[in-house]
Amino acid sequence: MNEKNNTDTSEVIRQLRAVPAVQQALSFLAEDNARTTTEQIALTAVPAPPFKENARAAWMAERFHALGLKSVYTDKEGNVLGLLPGKSSEQKIVVSAHLDTVFSEDTSIDPMVKDGVVYAPGIADDGRGLAVLLTLIRALITSEIKPQHTLLFVATVGEEGLGDLRGVKSLFQTRKDIGGFISIEPGTPERITATAVGSHRYRIVVKGPGGHSFGNFGTPSAIHALGRAIAKISELTVPKNPVTTFTVGTVSGGTSINSIAEHAEMGLDMRSVAQDALLELEKHALACVRQAVKEENARWKKTDLIQAEIERVGERPAGTQKKTDPAVQTAVAAIRSFNLQPQLEPMSTDSNVAIHYGIPALTLSGGGRCGGMHTLAEYYDPKDAYVGAQAVLLTVLGFSGVENTVPSVLFAT
Repeated sequence: MNEKNNTDTSEVIRQLRAVPAVQQALSFLAEDNARTTTEQIALTAVPAPPFKENARAAWMAERFHALGLKSVYTDKEGNVLGLLPGKSSEQKIVVSAHLDTVFSEDTSIDPMVKDGVVYAPGIADDGRGLAVLLTLIRALITSEIKPQHTLLFVATVGEEGLGDLRGVKSLFQTRKDIGGFISIEPGTPERITATAVGSHRYRIVVKGPGGHSFGNFGTPSAIHALGRAIAKISELTVPKNPVTTFTVGTVSGGTSINSIAEHAEMGLDMRSVAQDALLELEKHALACVRQAVKEENARWKKTDLIQAEIERVGERPAGTQKKTDPAVQTAVAAIRSFNLQPQLEPMSTDSNVAIHYGIPALTLSGGGRCGGMHTLAEYYDPKDAYVGAQAVLLTVLGFSGVENTVPSVLFAT
């Protein structure tokens, strides 16, 4: 572990704001707001359905090259990476946003602007994050800011749904030079995510011989077994602190109303802000499934006609950081410098992996009013959205430091 810097974060933000190059970059972000919106519309029009982000990845790679980042490449998982070199390259600061959306490849994406507001599936999540990456790069290069620690810009794959954070997981599996991590999501700039909501997701399939509802009565039913499991899971008790939750989100199965079901399945989602609590919940929930299968077989005096297949389809690690940690306090100070009130909100984002590994990490909002997330009516209002980008910039520079001018809040000089 690197030695933490004890520099006062509020003082670091004050120092950053006094640097002429940083002032220039902040002004640039405001002036670049219209172009950033145009770019956001353009990238949103490039489809990036789950597990098929390659077209948008190529688009971002081209922009990284054109803007002047160094060593731009697309890794084996599909992430796009590019460097803005600093004095030190040993502990890089990642600045990231995710390429993927929740929308399938047959979703029509035709951005529309009405009364200044942009409407399109994915325009905010995470079109805004990707657009902020690009305007940050322009601001940093135009103002000639020299970071103390190299900035690694990353457009990640697999952040949404069953993508299961595959992009950022791969990033940390293949690199050991990341000292800090910031991901950018949509929303007004007050929001800070420093607590990672972990999740385990399961596809549970129950199978049996099935049969006619009258002629084969007495044969165990896959649906009945699944119903027993759901009932048992619904009665589980979970802690309020750390916050821990569960739900059976999907159920399907059976052949017809007059058939004993030979197949039934459910999707189980479990979440917690603490990894230990998540694992404890998982243990009890899966025990409910196994016990339900035994009881359904026993009800009809059968031994093993009903079987359950349990498959984990999602695993997002949990983790927490203290409000007093330098990373968190840097974002708080940056946001307050705009006379805004910071709001700490736990979420499940690309930052989960870094937080779980003990690496200082935050998810910040890129600015702009937005709504309708994950629906066809998703929208984004660019009015004053640059304030979000400005707050992100100050936080990034707080993490990295500015060469010979302002120290990093994360690492001792």
